[in-house]
Amino acid sequence: MNQIKKFGTAPVFLTAISTILGAILFLRFGFAVGTLGFWGVILIILLGHLVTIPTALAISEIATNKRVEGGGEYFIISRSFGLNIGATIGLALFFSQAISVAFYVIAFTEAFEFFFNYLFDQYGFILPRQAISLPVMIGLAALIIKKGANLGVKALYVVAAILLVSLIMFFLGNTEFAQTNSFSLTKASLRNPKEFFIVFAIIFPAFTGMTAGVGLSGDLKKPSRSIPLGTIMATFSGMIIYFLIVYKLATSAPVEDMLQHQLIMGKIALGGAIVIPLGLAASTISSALGSVMVAPRTLQALALDKAFPSKKINRWLASSNPADNEPQNASIVTSVIALVFVALGDVNAVASIISMFFMVTYGALCLISFLNHFGASPSYRPTFRSRWYISLVGFLVSIWVMFKINTPYALLAIVVMTLIYLYINRYHKNRKGFASIFANSLFQLNRNLQVALQKKRKTLTHNEWRPSAICISNEPVSTNKTFQLLNWISYKYGFGTYLYLIEDYYSKHAVELATKKLSQLIEEVNETENYVYLDTLISPSYTSAIAQAIQIPGVAGMENNMIIFEYNKENPQNLTKVIENFALVNSGNFDICILGNSAKRMDMRNGIHIWINSFDTENANLMILLSFIILGHPDLKKTHIEIYVICREEEVEPTKVEMKNLVLSGRLPITEKNIKIILKKEGLSSKSIIANKSLNAGLTLIGLREEMLKHEKEELFKGYEELGTILFVHSKNQKSIE
Repeated sequence: MNQIKKFGTAPVFLTAISTILGAILFLRFGFAVGTLGFWGVILIILLGHLVTIPTALAISEIATNKRVEGGGEYFIISRSFGLNIGATIGLALFFSQAISVAFYVIAFTEAFEFFFNYLFDQYGFILPRQAISLPVMIGLAALIIKKGANLGVKALYVVAAILLVSLIMFFLGNTEFAQTNSFSLTKASLRNPKEFFIVFAIIFPAFTGMTAGVGLSGDLKKPSRSIPLGTIMATFSGMIIYFLIVYKLATSAPVEDMLQHQLIMGKIALGGAIVIPLGLAASTISSALGSVMVAPRTLQALALDKAFPSKKINRWLASSNPADNEPQNASIVTSVIALVFVALGDVNAVASIISMFFMVTYGALCLISFLNHFGASPSYRPTFRSRWYISLVGFLVSIWVMFKINTPYALLAIVVMTLIYLYINRYHKNRKGFASIFANSLFQLNRNLQVALQKKRKTLTHNEWRPSAICISNEPVSTNKTFQLLNWISYKYGFGTYLYLIEDYYSKHAVELATKKLSQLIEEVNETENYVYLDTLISPSYTSAIAQAIQIPGVAGMENNMIIFEYNKENPQNLTKVIENFALVNSGNFDICILGNSAKRMDMRNGIHIWINSFDTENANLMILLSFIILGHPDLKKTHIEIYVICREEEVEPTKVEMKNLVLSGRLPITEKNIKIILKKEGLSSKSIIANKSLNAGLTLIGLREEMLKHEKEELFKGYEELGTILFVHSKNQKSIE
């Protein structure tokens, strides 16, 4: 059954303004002015509204983009960040709202301070505050559970009227201090700056009421109008009233009285002994009413999204009263939680945690607005627009204020929410989807970085080399050694793109096949540490696929500079195609690697062997750099590099000196004992030397010269049958090892 939308803008405004003008205003503003002086409290109000105004604007913006259903702030966050993150913040928000009910009910008892003092003065009897707070909480719970938000909103009108009258009487009040002391804004004081954030922590909960009305979103006829209008009006009205009250306090009472008397407003107001306790009672009960209406709707929305691990609990909490669709069961749970804290009689221990959770919520709402601006999704078309920099300020100030108020509590709140998130992720593994708001922002960031890099590339005076490699294959990635090599290269120092080739003409069928194959590839690597960008390529031939691939931009923003070919040593059918396309790739500015895959296991504990010929020095530095880059992968911690240099007798000493200097100047993780000079003897081929020394190597690197490939073709790759996997390396330009 669909929820009946019955409320307009007034309930949003009244719920918010009655919470803003709540207990803190009546009980703590006098203390604040007495401690910090006029300008000190003005600064607190301004700082507090650096959080609340951006949040109010962010909510207004989001509410005019898409319909905000039941759950208010939770609905906005969960539909922006995803259900698991949303449920994490939503649970914290619900408990904050539920405990806030207790906070306001306990504060309500302060309106009867005269009664408690009378009993003590006349009879020496200390009446527990629970004697009033518990019956009030029970009555409030019964009101909401039985009558629902309808009666709650009607009651809001009454208490808001009482609150208005009490504030008017306060402003009409006069004192002897005001008549005998002149006040000037230019001479007003700012005292005790070291206590600024201590007082800020006491005062800040007064500012947290501006989103209270958002929780009624599921009951509003037109949320896109009522939420922005009601929230913004309440936020700015509250700020103006705060300024006026601080001015009135500073001009009407001496510092000593403001510090000594909790209800100093009662000594200033016209008929203050009656109207200020009445105003306090009205403000606290209206705040409690607002919270006890909003919290169950947050809880119900969480249950409707199956945030809890039990289906029965979700079903029970999500159910509504058939008569009026009120969240009756969620109201019962909210009331029980509030009743427990009222019975305890003191919520100061959890008051800071409540503030932390509210701050996280406000920060999240501002971040959503900022990311929507930055992500620039075409579907984000709010009729009311804030500014991205206002939302960013709101987010940053929210986080900063959390830690300034109370660093241990801020850290505790983050730890608690992290644990909740991990638990929710555990039993909702199927909803770990990447929220589009993050994807849109990353797309924009990546685009901006790519363009910036392209603009700067021509102005670079020195461009150090690092690999950005492409591999074209039609082998499954899970068993493909070429993909494993590409992953090693991409882990830390390089970048890799693996293109799965679908040899076909571009068509609807081929596109569907490519889409399905890409999903399979991503699924294959999900269980491993993957650092390679995966994609599919539709092309009618291997040659055309290569021609396409070498022209695509690099995934990291830099141009691709390396192509890795592959062939099977035991069944080298693909080798001919690789040789035929070597010249095509070599016409561009690409290093070329050809990986000869062997059925033998790559036991990398046996090391990486690099073979250098005295007549093939142009490939040496690239082979050494590639080996160093591969060793950056954590799976290869126990791997070592061995360099073998084949040279003639007269070249032995100069080669030793050259290799020693290369290792020292290049700061390479290779010791002198791992550099072996092998004398080339007559009648002994280089292939036989390599086959003998590197028989058990995990990976063997051999230089590849273009002229020899043209002359020998497939014969160049023969003679290494006993070896394991081999990487033939052709360097387009000689690399420098700095």
